Amino acid sequence: MKMKCLIIDDEPLAQRVIERYIENISFLEVTAKCNNAVEAIEVLHNNAIDLILLDINMPKLSGMDFLKTLKNPPLVIITTAYAEFAIQGYELDVLDYLMKPFSFERFLKAIQKAEEIRRSKDVPLHELSIPDKQEEEFIFIKSSKKTYKVNLKEILYIEALGDYVKIYTSDKMIISYQSLKNIETLLPTKQFPRIHKSFIISLSKIDLIIGNQIKIKDRMIPIGTNFKSEFERLIRSI
Repeated sequence: MKMKCLIIDDEPLAQRVIERYIENISFLEVTAKCNNAVEAIEVLHNNAIDLILLDINMPKLSGMDFLKTLKNPPLVIITTAYAEFAIQGYELDVLDYLMKPFSFERFLKAIQKAEEIRRSKDVPLHELSIPDKQEEEFIFIKSSKKTYKVNLKEILYIEALGDYVKIYTSDKMIISYQSLKNIETLLPTKQFPRIHKSFIISLSKIDLIIGNQIKIKDRMIPIGTNFKSEFERLIRSI
């Protein structure tokens, strides 16, 4: 089944470039092209879209503001000439951020990420663990056609990506079709507290707590307002 794409860009030339790239990838299909985000809202209402190619600087409603209106957005790849919105884009769980003019090779790399996530959609995540010994506990994580055995002691943090999760370990990142709520039930709460609507962290991997942020390796992770009190109680109890 082809991945159905929605192009949102107010520049006709940019639309044509992206459409031409899509035509050269067998598993992609353009469902619609919109000149602004307001038009796109109706398209999303009437069509099943797998992937949005989204510009940022557009009339009526910017790409970023459009993303904030979507409760359950499909996969999103930003296509823009403005580098300064990259951090905000990733905070909104975009899959990739392409700077115009981008090559077909760079576009294909982003699309391959989307295809990997789509392939993993129907594969569940299951737990198999040995109680009371974290160093011996592990879970099996299925992603696409692969199944990873992940020791709990290797997990750094887990990040929500729409209907998927990204599990960051000491040596890799795994994408699996699973809600953050579901994976939360598989992990020992005191070892893996949820500190934000989009993050579960390993308590033992915290390097530093600065205000409302936690540092793990090179990543700064926010502490959500609704999770802060419980997290502080957990820290005090150690």
